[in-house]
Amino acid sequence: MPKVQTQRRTMTNKIYLCAINNILSGSCDQDCSFCTQSVKYRADIDRYYFKPIEQIVVEAKAAKKVDALGYCLVTSGLGLDDKKTEFIAKSAKAIKKEIKDIHLIACNGLASTEQLKYLKESGIDSYNHNLESSQNYYEKICSTHSWDERYQTCLNVKSAGLSLCSGGIFGMGETREDREELIRSIISLKPDAVPVNFYHPNIALPLKSSNITKDEAVNIIKEIRNSMSEENIIMVAGGRELIFGNDLKDMFEAGANSMVIGNYLTTTGELPEFDKKILSELGLEIATVCPN
Repeated sequence: MPKVQTQRRTMTNKIYLCAINNILSGSCDQDCSFCTQSVKYRADIDRYYFKPIEQIVVEAKAAKKVDALGYCLVTSGLGLDDKKTEFIAKSAKAIKKEIKDIHLIACNGLASTEQLKYLKESGIDSYNHNLESSQNYYEKICSTHSWDERYQTCLNVKSAGLSLCSGGIFGMGETREDREELIRSIISLKPDAVPVNFYHPNIALPLKSSNITKDEAVNIIKEIRNSMSEENIIMVAGGRELIFGNDLKDMFEAGANSMVIGNYLTTTGELPEFDKKILSELGLEIATVCPN
């Protein structure tokens, strides 16, 4: 990795909590080697098509009750089409009608500027689209769409006036140089938030193991923080429990100021109450206002 500061950081006082809802699961025809939602790998996951909006609102209320400030609506598949776009728009309107002070994030794959503007008009605040890996490494883990398409979607997000949430997955067999390149590409987008994910192996996937250590994960968080302002959100997301377990202090000292609570897309996370207890023991407050 690029050289990082060796001194210990002072932990941020406030942590932004985010919850995700997999509202269309396991129907993707792409061949991303890291993703259990691809139908090509037949992973043992729950698969369903369009959750009822009433259920999505109930689950959003439950997330808000455990202090999730951000709430992300995720759909499997390559990207938005007319049906998905309208579904996300209706879900966003229903949630915003029932819940105040919630930051809605959409994560629905490739998207045009026009689709993204419509989502913004419907109540979506941010759009999450990760680069996932370096441009050079991406063709080794996906052949059905390009890294350039992912980068262009991120540019479209900014053109549409939405906050951009973009990061990647570390530990997919990439080299140190690939990690450096990915971080540079993320920073070049000037995102408002960066989700830092760590690969979670699944027996059904072509990528059988992860190649990242806790120390490397800490250095990645440090490097991203050193390249961004203190106001930007660095969110430790998928794979957090695998890398850090219950020892969250190091990731916050490295510069993270956000984390996903509850379950992930197809894997189970810790109970939110358990994570909140750890934050309290560390003397950290839970943020109530989103900076973006």
